[in-house]
Order: sequence, then structure tokens, then C-alpha cells
Amino acid sequence: MSQTTVTPPRAPGAPPAGASGSSLGNGLKQRHLSMIALGGVIGAGLFVGSGAGIAAAGPSIVLAYAVSGLLVMCVMRMLGEMSAANPASGSFSVHAERAIGPWAGFTAGWMFWTLLCVGVAIEAIGAAHIMTGWFPGTPSWMWVLAFMALFCGTNLAAVSHFGEFEFWFATLKIGAIALFLGLGVLAVLGLLPGTSSPGAANLVHDGGFLPHGVDGLLVGVLASVVAYGGLETVTIAAAESDDPVKGVARAVRTTMWRIAVVYVGSMLLIVTLLPWNDPAVAEDGPYAATLDHLGIPAAGEVMNVVILIALLSAMNANIYGSSRMAHSLVSRGQGPKALGKVSGRVPRRAVLASCGFGFTTVLLSYWYPDTLFAWLLNMVGGVVLVVWGFIAVSQFVLRRRLEREVPGQLAVRMWGFPYLTWATLAGVVGVLVLMALGEDTRVQVVFTGGLTLALAATGYAVQRREVAGS
Repeated sequence: MSQTTVTPPRAPGAPPAGASGSSLGNGLKQRHLSMIALGGVIGAGLFVGSGAGIAAAGPSIVLAYAVSGLLVMCVMRMLGEMSAANPASGSFSVHAERAIGPWAGFTAGWMFWTLLCVGVAIEAIGAAHIMTGWFPGTPSWMWVLAFMALFCGTNLAAVSHFGEFEFWFATLKIGAIALFLGLGVLAVLGLLPGTSSPGAANLVHDGGFLPHGVDGLLVGVLASVVAYGGLETVTIAAAESDDPVKGVARAVRTTMWRIAVVYVGSMLLIVTLLPWNDPAVAEDGPYAATLDHLGIPAAGEVMNVVILIALLSAMNANIYGSSRMAHSLVSRGQGPKALGKVSGRVPRRAVLASCGFGFTTVLLSYWYPDTLFAWLLNMVGGVVLVVWGFIAVSQFVLRRRLEREVPGQLAVRMWGFPYLTWATLAGVVGVLVLMALGEDTRVQVVFTGGLTLALAATGYAVQRREVAGS
């Protein structure tokens, strides 16, 4: 595996940060990375969670996705700069360790691991909900268990198997989104047979563009943040590819149009074609409701198939990303050594540990089948923002160092440095502050703050122990 930087300094007695992926395989090809970057995060957050966002924000959901989209574009650009210069399976956790200290790498890494493990559970529950609709009378927990077993097994095999699963899953998702966007544009223009252009009526009626005011817009922003969470996984996957630098650079450079077209574009079409308060948006999901409104035959069932594929794909990617992050942390002395063993160039113990919470949801979905999904979805929004904050601080600190280590050779450069870096960090903090002020979102800040403090304290204790023992 080729790398482009000098090995970074770290705390005494610990292995090099760049070594985190050294014992893993390099079975991911550029076509795998391209499709993971394009379709890896088209999952529950977009297809399922966006319905709640539309109900809260109304037509301003477009603005919510655009605002958080600008944030994530900058975050991915910063992460791409660091990851192209120093590819590692620990991604931003490695960068935070280099920039701030081992405690920061510990905190950012285990927060992201938590985020992805919760994501696995969210995707599994969402997929189970579709299956119980197709097979009435079957228990939800049975489907959660089946999907967990399937993708746990997939990730225990060679990384190339994960890559092939994601390649075809992402291909189907992107094809479906492209078809939806094409039909939606034709309908908005009045060119789709049997439909007439709605104009801007649905954007300004029923309470206007901001029917629930700024509070509703904030809930929409949080829904969109959850939808974007997981884009970072492509920089983790790049460390197991045959050309990490090229893979990261290409993935990051396509982030802008992916966000603009797939996320913001699809939200704009939905709220233009349908009244935001149409009951079908919440009951059937915004995509199926839109296709039904356009008179597309069997639209609801077709979208359920697409959503199922999207959920399983995101679930597969989350297990992969969480296991690699755990392996990287353990290999740097920041986790239980028992999880560090690699068999067949796959961190199988880390895979099993990362699947643990998903299997726990089998019991939780048995006890709380109707409320668990919404609770888990609300739990992760703040965690995504804290991870983005670590990425911004790390890039600000490391930029000068990277320019010294690889002068004139940075494959990806952050725009408008340092001003856009500061603006991005201010945006992340601003959203967290607004969350703390909102009654419906304050619980997320409390959870995120408690998790951050607990992990930071643990990471600092581990760091002090290593220094004392050296």
C-alpha cells in the first residue's frame, strides 16, 4: 500500500499512527471506491428520515439540506486533504491524534464507532419494517437477526467481498435515484404524460416556506445531518485499496455534485411536487408518495425494494467502517488488545464487536418495535457534528505540517484555508448551540456531550498511562 507522508510523531511507546492499516488487505479496487463514494450513504437517513424532516421543516427542508450540505462539503474537503496525504484505516481518528493528541484520536475514533454501530441498528430495523409489511405476522426481531447474521458474515470474509456487495448495491441505488430525479424534473416542467406543472404553489402554500419557523428548520437540519453521516467511510475504505491517494482524491472531488443533485435536488423535487403536509409523505415515505402522486404504476412497492437495498447497503458499509475504525484504534493502543487480531487480512474480532450492538437491537426491537427506530435516529445527529468538529480542528493544525512534509504535492487542498475551515467549525458549533436551545433536540446534545466527555476523559487517562509507562 503506497503512502505519501513521513511517519508522524506520537506519544512515547505507541505504534505509528500511519500503521493502522498495515496488516489489512488491499482488495478494494477503484470501481469499488467510486461506487462506495457515490452510493454508500444513500440509506435510512435519506429515504426514511427525510420524511420526518419534511414534516418538521416543510418546504424549507431544501434549505436545511443545502446548509448542512455546505458544511459536509467543507468537512469532506478537509478530510480528503488529510487522508490523501496520509491514508490510514483510522482516517480522521489518526489525523486528530497527529494534530491534537492521542486523547483526541481516541475520542473521535470511538465516537464514530458508536455512530456507525447505532447506524447498523437503524438500517436493520428499517429493513425489517419493510419485510414485515411484505410478510405480515412475522416478527420484526426475526428480520433484524437475519440481516445482522448475513452482513456480519459478509464482513468476516475478504474485503473484496464487501467491495463487490457495495458496488452492486450502490449501482442499483444510484440508478433508482437517477430515475426518480429524471421523472421528477419532467413532472415539474409539465412534460410527464398525465401531469401538469405545479409551479411554486406547494412551496408557498400551507404555512409558506417556513411553516414551523426556525424551530422546524432546525429539526430539518438535524435530519439532513443524520442523512449525510457516513460519507467519511470512503476515506477509511481507501486505505484498503490499490491506490489510496487517487481513490480519496476522486471521491472527495465528487462530493459537491453528489450532495447538490442527490440530496438537495431530490428534496426540492419532493416538496415542489407534493404538499409538504400530505399524509402520504409520513405514511409511505416521501419518495414513494411522490411517485404515487405522479401515477407511476406500483410505485410504492418499487420504492420499497429500492429502500430495502439502500438500507442493506448502508448497513453493510457501517459494519465495515466501524470494524476498521476499531481495528485502527486497537492497533494504536487505544482499545482492547483482544480486538486487534487479524485473520486472513480481515479484523474479524473487530467485526464481531462492531456487530454486537446490532445484535442487541434484536432484543430491543422485540421489546420496543414501534419506538426504537425514531429513538436511535435522534441519538446520532449530535455525534456526527462532534466528529466534524474534530476533523475541522485537525485540518487547521495539520495543514502547515502537511505542506512541509509533502511540499507542493497535496493531492487535495481545502478551499479558502484558513477562513473556510474557521467558518465550517463555527457552523458546527452553531448547530450544536441551536440544538441545545431547542426543547425537542436538547436531549441529543446532552447525550452527545456526555459521550464526548466520557470518551475524552478515558482517552486522556490512556494517554497519561502510556506516557508514564514509557
